[in-house]
Amino acid sequence: MKSFRTRLAWILMGLVGISMCAAGLTMAKVFKDSHISVLEDNMAREINILSSTFAFQPAENNPEAFSYYSSKAAELDNLTGLRVTFIRADGQVMGDSESNASKMENHLHRHEIETAGQAGSGHPGISIRFSDTIKEDMLYVAEKVTSDQGFDGYIRLSMSLHTVKEGLWKAWSLMIGGLLILFVAAGLVSYRLAYSITKPLNKITQVANRISRLDYDARVYLQRRVDEIGQLGGAINRMADSLQQQLKVIRENEDLLQSVLANMTGGIIIVDVDGHIALVNRAACRILRIREQEALGRPYQEIKRSYELTKFIDEGVSRRGYVSEELTVYDPEEKILRIDVVPMYEEGDAYRGMLFHFQDVTEIRKLERMRSEFVANVSHELKTPIAAVQGFAETLLTGEVKDEETARSFLQIIYDEGDRLNRLIGDILELSKIESRRVPLAFEPIELRPLFESLFEVLKSAAEKKSISLKLEVPEGMFMEGDEDRLRQIFMNLLSNAISYTPDGGRVKVTAEILDDGDEEKIRFVVSDTGIGIPKKDLPRIFERFYRVDKARSRSSGGTGLGLSIVKHLVDLNHGTIKVESKVGEGSSFILEMPMVQQID
Repeated sequence: MKSFRTRLAWILMGLVGISMCAAGLTMAKVFKDSHISVLEDNMAREINILSSTFAFQPAENNPEAFSYYSSKAAELDNLTGLRVTFIRADGQVMGDSESNASKMENHLHRHEIETAGQAGSGHPGISIRFSDTIKEDMLYVAEKVTSDQGFDGYIRLSMSLHTVKEGLWKAWSLMIGGLLILFVAAGLVSYRLAYSITKPLNKITQVANRISRLDYDARVYLQRRVDEIGQLGGAINRMADSLQQQLKVIRENEDLLQSVLANMTGGIIIVDVDGHIALVNRAACRILRIREQEALGRPYQEIKRSYELTKFIDEGVSRRGYVSEELTVYDPEEKILRIDVVPMYEEGDAYRGMLFHFQDVTEIRKLERMRSEFVANVSHELKTPIAAVQGFAETLLTGEVKDEETARSFLQIIYDEGDRLNRLIGDILELSKIESRRVPLAFEPIELRPLFESLFEVLKSAAEKKSISLKLEVPEGMFMEGDEDRLRQIFMNLLSNAISYTPDGGRVKVTAEILDDGDEEKIRFVVSDTGIGIPKKDLPRIFERFYRVDKARSRSSGGTGLGLSIVKHLVDLNHGTIKVESKVGEGSSFILEMPMVQQID
């Protein structure tokens, strides 16, 4: 396909060529017409001169007329170089310089004779035609002549147009050569003009193609800023600036939207009008355990994580209305999902699809259950000592107890239950403060061995009553950063539990060692005993509030059921971890890992 530059050059050259040919033809015609017109005028003047000076003789009833006029015609032909013909008024040729007049046909109806006769004196008849006599194109000029000497007719002069054609061909040769030179020059100028027009257009086209390929930094740089092409280049640049600005806004909005979708805690799935997944965010992939690449563009029915979930999505797509519901799914563990379904419409109420918002409320519902259980447990735990206090106090108030020793034992029970009630309320308040993070921690360097030695000193009497040996394996000079009061509370609870649940003659041991995991240094504490142990089924719940493995023994030992829960929260506040390993009948080990240096949040 020819380029626009080539086509434009050919068009310009064609227009120039057509114009030059038209001008050449016009000039040739003008040259020919003007040349013939000059010949006609000259021949008419010669006829006028001849009619005024020629010695005419009578043309009728004169036997010498043919020879006379023929000889005179030949003489005039030699003088003027023109063919001379004398013709009577009736068309009879009386003399001709090139033919025998007596044998020539009547010329009355020749065009030049007819027009000369019609026009009258002073207006010659003119005709150009092919002569059968001399076989050439001839120019004929005739004029009416009436002489007092007895001649009434026409004098006709004629000449061959061969010389005119030769002159015309010479003129054509010169003109064609000149036109060819002009055409070549015009072609070069046309190509240069086409090049000057199409070069900036090519630049504009290249920039437009780059913009279409999303290269919005492309710009048109032209020197010609005033003409239409320069204005077109400026318009392309302004369009690119506008597109670049709009694309920047679109990208910023898209990045913001992607950031919002990626960081939402709730899952988002959009199902288009064809039932295919058009969008899925990171939270939805995590909640539903699917991959974004595998889900996008595929039918929503292929999310076969749960029959209940697929059925709910199917109902939402079919209904095309607002729906909000909580759904319990098993994938494989139990999950409680709150799902909000919103239909999407464009302007003009054009349906676009359905938006599904998933929120995993399993932990929230679990906390709500735990809160309800906590309230129930607190009520139960408070009710037991209060009932005991009320019962024994009522017995004493009736005065039925006369024995002082029995009354004293009742009062001791009342005192013990009141003390237990006080400790329970204190632990509840302490746990509430810890969970709400209203416990200020004062981190400071702590030497660990003296800390445990003081704890052992406090618990020594309780251990000696059961003949339990306390063993401490903490190196001298080991320090860590922490809140000493809270650390003391942690290990006091653990050691007290270890002593309480270890049979007589058992052993309780505390060890500490430094761990280096590359990121930070930690200290691992292990509080182990040779007690009754914890069944495997109870290990996951050992740190729950009011959870007891042996409820009867725990209550009889005076425990509140909150100690390990408080320990777990305090360890978390110290940026540590705690876990338990135990075998029934062999003992338990509580393993704590805490940083040597606290990172301030």
